[in-house]
Amino acid sequence: MLTISSTVRRTQTQDGEVLLEIERGQMFCLNSVGSKILELVGSGCEEHEIARQISAAYGADIDIVRIDVREFLEVLGRHSILEPTQSSAGRKQETNHDRLDQI
Repeated sequence: MLTISSTVRRTQTQDGEVLLEIERGQMFCLNSVGSKILELVGSGCEEHEIARQISAAYGADIDIVRIDVREFLEVLGRHSILEPTQSSAGRKQETNHDRLDQI
């Protein structure tokens, strides 16, 4: 699960929203679809649910939307807009640790 970084400031615009990542001083402009995806992340939706809602809202093919949502979330992660929740990060570390125990 992902969460919006505490270092991000958001402002709504007519076309979507503007994000400012304050630690790096980077600014990002999102269109209405990007803004909706970020809103869904902020409300705790998982990636598959975000894709389903975007597909339904915009009448887009779900397979294409899944790919686009995944890529969008990855880009936001690379720019420190999104980060894994603490519980997700802990589960990931446990999984990696468990694999090492089995070797």
